[in-house]
Amino acid sequence: MKTLDLGPLSLARGGHLALRRALSSLADGESLRLSGAEPELLVHARGLARRWSCPFREAGADAILGPPTAARWAGAERAGHAGPQGAVDHPPAHWGLAARGAAVEAGSPAFHFALDQRDEVWSDDAGRLYLQAAAAQWDPATIVDWSLPVELPAEVEDAVVQVMTFLIENETAALVVPARFCAQVHPHFREVMQVLAIQAADEARHIEVFTRRALLRRPAPGLSTAGGQASLQTLVDEPDFAMASFLLSVLGEGSFLSLLRFLDQHAPDPITATICRLSATDEARHVAFGLSHLERHAAHDATLLDRLAAAVEARHGALQHTAGLNEEVFDALVLVAAGGWSPAELQRGWDAVVALQTEMHAGRQVRLRRLGFSEEEATRLSGLHTRNFM
Repeated sequence: MKTLDLGPLSLARGGHLALRRALSSLADGESLRLSGAEPELLVHARGLARRWSCPFREAGADAILGPPTAARWAGAERAGHAGPQGAVDHPPAHWGLAARGAAVEAGSPAFHFALDQRDEVWSDDAGRLYLQAAAAQWDPATIVDWSLPVELPAEVEDAVVQVMTFLIENETAALVVPARFCAQVHPHFREVMQVLAIQAADEARHIEVFTRRALLRRPAPGLSTAGGQASLQTLVDEPDFAMASFLLSVLGEGSFLSLLRFLDQHAPDPITATICRLSATDEARHVAFGLSHLERHAAHDATLLDRLAAAVEARHGALQHTAGLNEEVFDALVLVAAGGWSPAELQRGWDAVVALQTEMHAGRQVRLRRLGFSEEEATRLSGLHTRNFM
């Protein structure tokens, strides 16, 4: 028989740790004599024995305990395996918030997550993209030199403010969508949940820097149009994760990548160039995740491409009577790229914006073909994408 003398240490004040350790070392058939000076030793020992399913009897002032039985954990099951390859196809609701690979006690409450099918959400790149995003987070207060002089002609500054206002509005939609679906993903798919969470954090940072640039030389942002809001509403209201990810990340944010790079190239001041360049790096990860998980989804669901095409058509139909990209934003982009009012400058700015739209169209076609659409279908669907870019 093994012995454990706790001396003055109470089981109610940390002594239970020593007792549990001693009990875990017992072999089948062995017993442990527990002694100590604490007056309530037997009371506390009896309670712990009941909780841990241990045989218990009194021996004078001491307690005799046997090894814990497996009764409490007899019905426990492993929630898959810890690594990315350990994710199961359909984690049960009673695994709940348990870490992947943990032993889940029988009787745990059921949590109901709408996105609990691996083929709906999984991407083999999710873990890598999350780690990359976590390492690439940047602080707007330190990485951007907000003290740099920005002395632009008044109308060029107004154009920058209008473009920033447009970016703020669109990045707000790009925050709301992943944040909404993040709460619906079963935590068993933690890498996907983490990617969506850090996407929302990225967009929060973009909203911050675009707002700060808009207000750098002006007291208020520019204009927000009904058509622009209507376009974004179709993204925010989309209830299906695959459809929302497709419309937002593959088509919308993919087009915004071209826009941000355009603004980096044509920015009339270094602050605008810096924040657009940094934001484009984040957006590229968002597009990469959208493509990755939709490629995998399409490989396991033969109906997905048809449903994605239908989503584009439905959105086009819903927005066909709106103005699309508002005139104020288009003209602001022309002026930003022109940098001045001479005929030659305005021609250059106009040509640059037309080239931007052509580049966006070509990029969407590339991404659509990557998902499995034919060249003809990719061209058609890209042409139906909202003129509002996002």
